[in-house]
Amino acid sequence: MTEATQRTSDSGVSIWLDDLSRTRIESGNLQELIKDKNVVGVTTNPSIFQKALSQVGPYDAQLKELGKVDVETAIRELTTTDVRNATDIFREVAEATDFVDGRVSIEVDPRLAHETEATEKQAVELWEKVNRPNAMIKIPATLEGLPAITATLAKGISVNVTLIFSLERYEQVIDAFIEGIAQADANGHDLNHIGSVASFFVSRVDTAVDKQLEEIGSDEAKALEGKAAIANARLAYELFENKFANDPRWAALEAKGAKKQRPLWASTGTKNPAYSDCVYVDELVAPFIVNTMPEKTLNALADHGNGAPTIKGTYEESHAIMAKLAELGIDFKAVTDKLEADGVAAFIKSWDSVLTDVQAGIDRVNG
Repeated sequence: MTEATQRTSDSGVSIWLDDLSRTRIESGNLQELIKDKNVVGVTTNPSIFQKALSQVGPYDAQLKELGKVDVETAIRELTTTDVRNATDIFREVAEATDFVDGRVSIEVDPRLAHETEATEKQAVELWEKVNRPNAMIKIPATLEGLPAITATLAKGISVNVTLIFSLERYEQVIDAFIEGIAQADANGHDLNHIGSVASFFVSRVDTAVDKQLEEIGSDEAKALEGKAAIANARLAYELFENKFANDPRWAALEAKGAKKQRPLWASTGTKNPAYSDCVYVDELVAPFIVNTMPEKTLNALADHGNGAPTIKGTYEESHAIMAKLAELGIDFKAVTDKLEADGVAAFIKSWDSVLTDVQAGIDRVNG
């Protein structure tokens, strides 16, 4: 283990890799990251699968075996095979942590982001197809996604809630989670192994807010560049602490073995080269956190990250930053609403590319 990744883990952060491919699985690289860099989970999304499935070669054998199936079936088989194999690699981690970690996430079709019932249906299909207790089904935190999150958890299925940008939506996600666990309890499910994380996106917030601050151009505006995303995430952690500490519904469920839904920092790759390449890890260290990072960010953390706790004692400062942004005319709700819509659109675009690439693969291997 590297000193920085070990220190980060010791501070209470679970390091997950935001990437997966057949090459990474079959080369042994995933096992190496577990052994050498404290990686204890994996997240995927349509953009990650687009990158993996566009490669010529790694998936050809399975495509040939599948034959001339329709492209949707082929994608389902390819992606669930990768996730299933990855969950098997992480099974020892899962068992050692009582299934808190060792999780591998797979996302529902992004084209269903605004369709509640279709999302619920596909969540069950993916869970049954992967057929591993340490899998997680990713559901976007759109308004239509919230009831699907509750319904999926109620069936005893572990859920990774994705595309959260605002505190308002995050609170709704926590409520959807608690209601889902309450329903799972009423349905007779063992609460102990139902896992959930709430993926709160970070760097994209700075990208959007910094652009507006640059347009304002004042010294006060420039002083706030690079501060919105971290302040927003730190306040999400404050909300997490308060919500689970004070909600009487949760206390009763926790007494029955339920585990808190952990905040997960997503979009942690640094997009502005002027900022540290591990700033969205080092500035967001606290107990009971997951940070899923692309390999470039993981390597930066391993090489020169800090990993010491950095959230405790920052709430007052974070509230002040958000207040200053509002005073400058930054409409944070408008920013986060647009980020959510753009995130869904970007994943749909990636999924469209997956359809094209896999269809090309089917045609290629079948002559």
